[in-house]
This record gives sequence, C-alpha cells and structure tokens, in this order.
Amino acid sequence: MTIPPILQVGEVLLSSDILTEMFCCDLAACHGACCVEGDAGAPVSLDEIADLESRLDDIWPHMTAGAKAEVNAHGVAYTDREGDLVTSIVDGRDCVFAHQGCLNGCEATLCLVEDGKPISCALYPLREKQIGGLTCLNYHRWAICKPAVEQGRRLSLPLYRFLKQPLIRRFGPDWYRELCEVAQQLLSQ
Repeated sequence: MTIPPILQVGEVLLSSDILTEMFCCDLAACHGACCVEGDAGAPVSLDEIADLESRLDDIWPHMTAGAKAEVNAHGVAYTDREGDLVTSIVDGRDCVFAHQGCLNGCEATLCLVEDGKPISCALYPLREKQIGGLTCLNYHRWAICKPAVEQGRRLSLPLYRFLKQPLIRRFGPDWYRELCEVAQQLLSQ
C-alpha cells in the first residue's frame, strides 16, 4: 500500500512528505539563512505580536540599528502582500529579531526570542494554513535548506521527528502521539 499524499491527524491535514522526508537543520552549513533570506517575515498571530512587543525591552539592546529603526517606524509586524501578518524585516529581507551569534561553535544567524519565538519559526520548514476550519501543514522546500535535508538523510531523521518539540508545542502531546502512530502504521506497510 502506498502512503496517500494528504493525511489527517485530528483536525490537521498534512502532506505525507512530513513523514517520509528526512530533515535536520545544519547551522554550520546554512548559518541560519532562513532568518535573513526571503521577501517577507515569519508568519505571526496577534498573540505572538503581543508577546514580541512585551519582550522588546529585554531584546532591544541586542537588536541591530536597522532592526530598531524598522520597529520604531512600523512595529514588530506588518501585513504582507498575501494578507498575512508577518514579522517586520530590515532592507526587505532580514527579520528584525535576527542577530549574529554562535551556536555549537559555529557563527550563525539566530533568533533573539529563542524561548518564545513565533511558532512558524519553530515549525520551519513546515508552513501552516487554515482552510475551511482545518489546519493544513505543508513542507516548504527551499534550496537554502539542502544541507538540512542531507544531514537528515545521514541521521535517518524524518521531518516529523526533527520537529517533535515544536509540533507538541503547537498541537499538544496527544496529537503528536497520534501522528507517530499514523506514521508507524503507514511506514511499516
């Protein structure tokens, strides 16, 4: 039996490649490019915007001059051309919450709000959309994540296992257990 392209776990539709594709971020190779590449910020909810605003005093000293100017002028988030709320960006690309740092001995772009970063950042490379009352998760393939795919393959680490903690944070432990059961059932056939 082949795995269907779309699966449903609880009230969440997800593409089956979330179960089959291997992935593990490799900051030594990509240097956190997902925080500084692209043409829009990370998707955020109104609650996340409020949380980011409440953290500004603590992270302000660590923000770049350009990020401070952007936040002063436009706030921590804006509505992009697709109508989604996203984090503000500097010069059309860098997230205002990105900063250069060192993680596990490598220089990389990191998030200043690591412990409370937007769920869309924590779940990346998964992207969430609401369609007809259902939450839909899709794997966003991006060339800058090629090292993560290669590392995931070396480690035999499926995307849903790599994102265990963010998926639990977003949907809860019971939902994640159900996802693992569905994965085990489908992948063992």
